[in-house]
Amino acid sequence: MVPTLESIRNAAGRIREYVHHTPIYTSAALDKICGAKIYLKAENMQKAGAFKARGAVNAVMCLTEKEACNGVATHSSGNHAAALAYAARCRGIKAYVVMPENAPAVKKAAVKSYGADIFYCEANEQAREAALKNVVKQTGATFIHPFNNYRVIEGQATAALEMLHDVSSLEAIIAPVGGGGLLSGTALAASYAATGIKVFGAEPQAADDAWQSLQEGRIIPANNPETIADGLRTSLGELTFAIIAKSVETIITVSEEEIIQAMRLIWERAKLVVEPSAAVALAAVTSSRHKIDAGSIGLIISGGNVDLDNLPW
Repeated sequence: MVPTLESIRNAAGRIREYVHHTPIYTSAALDKICGAKIYLKAENMQKAGAFKARGAVNAVMCLTEKEACNGVATHSSGNHAAALAYAARCRGIKAYVVMPENAPAVKKAAVKSYGADIFYCEANEQAREAALKNVVKQTGATFIHPFNNYRVIEGQATAALEMLHDVSSLEAIIAPVGGGGLLSGTALAASYAATGIKVFGAEPQAADDAWQSLQEGRIIPANNPETIADGLRTSLGELTFAIIAKSVETIITVSEEEIIQAMRLIWERAKLVVEPSAAVALAAVTSSRHKIDAGSIGLIISGGNVDLDNLPW
């Protein structure tokens, strides 16, 4: 079933002891640059360094004993991998993770630190799925999809639920979109909890499959895109696409240069260490190609797992 307000609230209670209620930050300098009051939901300070901990913990804690006994498995470029490894450790079960060979070193290290077994594959969807199939066959683990899973979407929705509770004046919320778990959860939370709040997605121009999908009215697969926002290279899932198509205003696309500029702005002005995928939300506001008609805008800063030895500037 599509998550309801009640099920999202239940998820919030279920995961409360395992995740942070992350803070909201503001910056007068960012307000001036953006021409609006900007609120930053700092999921870069979340457990495992990203919002993904919410969905992974919710999904893992909802498993029956039979489903959990052989552990859990997934494929991910990094943040969901670390989140699932963390969630599995919280429940005391094993995690098996398929990661592309070109995943950032900091994200590989995070997955290892939580005790998961890593299996590397080529950097494309076909290789990921083939490797995962073999892992599940060998281990008997339960597959937890990174985004196309209602329990995961429920968990991701709790970030926006918190933000709406903490900031009553929001007129719009922007979330990055890759597979769509965060954006679809954000859209659901906003539609249930507040009347009139507009939800936008933000995506790299170099990986604009979500934007294309909304234009075409069907899922357009990502074609191994090259973007600095490594967490946003995946295609939408059937579950996330259906929610996004119904409840999101539009997807705003931004250039690689705009992502880097926004990332640096957040570091310099808000003093928050964020990864490129998280900076896409701010880039959607600072981009001159799209005007968001809102005086109070919430940005979900999705993660902070950045390779400090390989900064884009």
